[in-house]
Amino acid sequence: MKAMAKATAMTKRALRAGTRLRPSDVDYTIASVKRACDILKCFDSERQLLRLDEIEVRTGLPKPTAFRFLRTLVTCGMLERREKNLYRLSAARKTKKAYRFGYAGESEEFSFSRLVSESVQRCAYESGVELVLLDNQYSAKKALRNAMRFVDEKVDLVVEFQAHMAVAPQVASTLSGAGIPLIAIEIPHPGAYFYGANNYRAGWIAGHYLAQNCLNMWDGKFDELLLLGLPMAGQIPQTRMTGLIAGLRELLPKFDDRQVISVNGHGQYEHTLSAVRKHVRSGKALRVLIGGINDPSTLGAFRAYEEAGRAENCLVVGQNASIEARREIRRPGSRFIGSVAYFPENYGQAVMDFAFDVLLGKEVPPALFVKHRLITAANVDEIYPNDALIPMDSSDSLLYSSR
Repeated sequence: MKAMAKATAMTKRALRAGTRLRPSDVDYTIASVKRACDILKCFDSERQLLRLDEIEVRTGLPKPTAFRFLRTLVTCGMLERREKNLYRLSAARKTKKAYRFGYAGESEEFSFSRLVSESVQRCAYESGVELVLLDNQYSAKKALRNAMRFVDEKVDLVVEFQAHMAVAPQVASTLSGAGIPLIAIEIPHPGAYFYGANNYRAGWIAGHYLAQNCLNMWDGKFDELLLLGLPMAGQIPQTRMTGLIAGLRELLPKFDDRQVISVNGHGQYEHTLSAVRKHVRSGKALRVLIGGINDPSTLGAFRAYEEAGRAENCLVVGQNASIEARREIRRPGSRFIGSVAYFPENYGQAVMDFAFDVLLGKEVPPALFVKHRLITAANVDEIYPNDALIPMDSSDSLLYSSR
């Protein structure tokens, strides 16, 4: 309104003076739009996060004014508010079209994969992406069929979460042949982008913590290191085991490789429970360190030792920090002493941002990794304060039914 009034006044003055007003003499800019553009120009990249006080300094706007503009830009979908007074450019703003993604979840069997799926679905909806949602059901055959289904559906991009490395080349080839970009979660696929664990680092964190507790409780002496792998997932996820041994050796450099026992628990609670039951019956080790590919495996192994009345002989660290593992960590006196967190509840936003950058032709790395954190009895309530509100499901009842 001020700009229009200014232009009108200039026109009246020109008419009174008998002069001709040129278009270049009139300022048609709207001050509020210019201020909004100044705020958007503060962001150097789509991933940059800026706080309110930083934007105040960069634009020269008073803080209350900058705050009102920021809230308006969030409401209009140009910015996202990540947390209190922290903003970035909106992913929805960058899409430029209504995208259609395929998402194939690993399985509804595991709480970890359920949380990943829920996060992806929620963030796809918030970003205005139509999602073709399928379930791989922890099956190689199903994963292949789902890949072909995505081709038939003519999706713009696929996010794939499946555990069978043996079919990963076929899944990737099926999608690549149709010109569909692929982001693989947790299990790398040939030629695909990757989002997930820094496997070696996650393993190292677990091994180092096992070694610390072994030193504190057993003076650094143990008889056996039980590793619960998942060979079908391929070599890269198995580097969790390599990292675990490296973390252990940093504090316990002299342990013998002959103390390492590998068991294939198929990444599942029941399979691991059955396999470790047999091992416990034949084994005589008095002090056992246990680490594995995920929480279902390590919880299954720990349960086998509990059944045999030998829980006090164990120190266990898991991977994923699932709700089941966190409940076990909270149990007073439990020898399940920790689990490395992956925060699957946050996967969706990172995957959506990754996908938009890929489709918009931006320069992106071939892999993005999760930032891991060790969850223990000392910090579990701080990091996951609302666990008590989550009801137990059937998988929990298997773990706790005889306690």
